[in-house]
Amino acid sequence: MQTILRHPALVAATLLVGSNVFMTFAWYAHLRNLSSRPWWFAAIASWGIALFEYLLQVPANRIGFTTLSLGQLKILQEVITLCVFVPFAIFYMGQPLKLDFVWAGLCMLGAVYFVFRG
Repeated sequence: MQTILRHPALVAATLLVGSNVFMTFAWYAHLRNLSSRPWWFAAIASWGIALFEYLLQVPANRIGFTTLSLGQLKILQEVITLCVFVPFAIFYMGQPLKLDFVWAGLCMLGAVYFVFRG
C-alpha cells in the first residue's frame, strides 16, 4: 500500500485534483459569489485563489513528468478537470446535468485510451 502511495503518477493525479478544485473556483465561482462586484475585483480574488492552484499544479506536473509523457500528463489533467468541473457545475453552480457531460466524458475516455495504450 505504501508503495502505491509513492507512485509518481498517483501523487501527480492527487495534486492535480486539488489543483483543479482551486482552478475551478478561481475561474467560475465569482460568477455566483461576486456577480455584483466589478470585474477587476473578481479578477484579483481569482488570482488569489489561483496562487494555491499553481502551488499544487507545478509540482504535480514535475512529479508526473518523471513517469508520464507530456501527452499523458495533459490528458490526465483534462480528465481530472472534467471530473472536478461537472460536480462543481451541478452542485455548486446549480446547473442541470446534461447529456453533453456524458458525451464529453466518453470523448475523454477515448483520448485516455489513445494516449495511454501500449
